[in-house]
Amino acid sequence: MHTISPFRLSPRRKPVIWLVFLVTVTFLFSRVDRCIHTTPQSITSTFLSPSTPTVGTETTQPGSNTHGFNLFDNLYLRNGTFYIVTSIPSSFMPRHHIVSRPIPRGEGVDIQATDQELQFLTPAEAKGILGDKAISIPGFSVIFHDPSQFMSHFYHWWGELILGTFRVYSTLEQAQYTAPTRFLLPNVAGDAWRDLTGLNGPLMRAAFPSSPIENADWWADMLKLSSSTFVFERAMLVDRAAAHKSPLSTNWHKMISSTMELSAPARFWNPIRERIVSNLVGTDLPRPTKPVVTYITRQTPNRRRKLSDSSHESLLSALGELQKEGVCEVQVVEENEGVKLVELVERSTVLVSVHGSGLTHQLWMPPSPLSTIIEIFYPNAYSFDHEMIARNLGHRHYAVWNDTLLTYPEGRYHPKIKYAEHLDLRGSEIPVHGPAVAAAIRARFSGSGVEPESVMHLDESHQMALALDSGREML
Repeated sequence: MHTISPFRLSPRRKPVIWLVFLVTVTFLFSRVDRCIHTTPQSITSTFLSPSTPTVGTETTQPGSNTHGFNLFDNLYLRNGTFYIVTSIPSSFMPRHHIVSRPIPRGEGVDIQATDQELQFLTPAEAKGILGDKAISIPGFSVIFHDPSQFMSHFYHWWGELILGTFRVYSTLEQAQYTAPTRFLLPNVAGDAWRDLTGLNGPLMRAAFPSSPIENADWWADMLKLSSSTFVFERAMLVDRAAAHKSPLSTNWHKMISSTMELSAPARFWNPIRERIVSNLVGTDLPRPTKPVVTYITRQTPNRRRKLSDSSHESLLSALGELQKEGVCEVQVVEENEGVKLVELVERSTVLVSVHGSGLTHQLWMPPSPLSTIIEIFYPNAYSFDHEMIARNLGHRHYAVWNDTLLTYPEGRYHPKIKYAEHLDLRGSEIPVHGPAVAAAIRARFSGSGVEPESVMHLDESHQMALALDSGREML
């Protein structure tokens, strides 16, 4: 039988094969040519070309806002100046309640905001000043507008800037609540925002691992684009001096005073606390079988604001008795333990310490009906730093004046921040009666609801008496 080799074709088939071959090659080259010309165009349109929203788009404020903590949609920036584009300027807070001049505060220093910091424009005025288009800065930007004067401190960073920002931000509908895209520090050079204990940076990476922290270099780059207008899709503008314009700051002297009047979800801080704990410690830690009392000491040599040696020993002895009785487990740690404190505090129910940054670590303690902050002051001195944090988190706060504990119900506060008569808040011989502190802790854990006589539940009459106290007040 005659067979034909598969590689030998009939002469009549050759023209057909050549035609098919030419058509195929032409098609393939046309596809390659199309890919060569369209791929760069696609990359450019997707990644490189800036968004160009219309400058006339008005600035709005979602959620709740207050002195020094203002959330904006479509906040404009040009040559280092913020612009609010609006047909109704009166719908916004006055300029000095939003920003201030970003210079260190001091006696006689004028920090009142000027046109260099913020201006209001109508949509008609906007195009003449801002141009026809703007480069969009997408996502949610948190802008800390302060200089580094107070920023480089663990308490001021976490207990005021971050806590205040997220109390205000949590007033949004849950569907609009997203993690910050970036944190911007336009008036802070280099690492000047970092605290001496080295906690601000690592804890920020644990809380917001995908959110860069940009210092003044980022802002300087923007200023070099002097012919460009930028628009923040969403931005929280935070300013310490503006926050202190709140009437509530008159008595409390705290940056977050104004945020306390906003209605925030009771557990708004939990997602941040849980993320930090999860990223640093893990999620499968064994839970303690008894309540844990953590005493954060400040007794290292040359440390300011600490207990007298005898008071320190009295407190250690009294807490030790609680542990012997089986009431609780006791942990004693130094304030400078760093990120290790996250794990120790996360398993705690009660924190005890002299007034100081160590109590800022209450941010990592889970809220519960028993969670408690016991803050030791020199008798008659009072500060709201850690009481404000405790109220935000849902912890019960007690101030200790030697053998007396003060606590206030919801809606009631100590009259004013006060220094003691001679050693103010920084004394190195602060007294405390250990058994009085232990008695209050025992009562908290007993479940009886009855507290010892050493605890004062202060009503209005007590507050009036304290307000007339002869101790020197901080004005």
